[in-house]
Amino acid sequence: MIVVYGIRERLEPIKARLSDVIHGCMQAVLGMPEDKRAHRFVPMEKADFYYPGGRSDAYTVIEINMMAGRKPETQKALIKMLFSELERQLHLAPVDVEITITEQQPYQWGFRGMTGDEVRDLTYNINR
Repeated sequence: MIVVYGIRERLEPIKARLSDVIHGCMQAVLGMPEDKRAHRFVPMEKADFYYPGGRSDAYTVIEINMMAGRKPETQKALIKMLFSELERQLHLAPVDVEITITEQQPYQWGFRGMTGDEVRDLTYNINR
């Protein structure tokens, strides 16, 4: 699951394209299928969104939650591709993007009535 935070006036106009860019990177690096897009957008009022100095109102936070198993090199490749593609396709400067990846063990995920470690029909590999 991915949660994206940004200032409402900047996030709303680009959120569909932003979702496409994020998912494209997830597909390219992690092998995620087209139908596994789980994105949540949290548009915030400027008065409620504090961010570090040196950033613009385009500052965007992307939190990626995933099952543990991907190699550090794979996670780094995802982060770098996101920076590159967000800048190329949406003109979001890398200084205005913050990306975090949080991993949980498969038994800590619950979906389709079971835990992640019980699932046997994933169409992608979490051990890359």
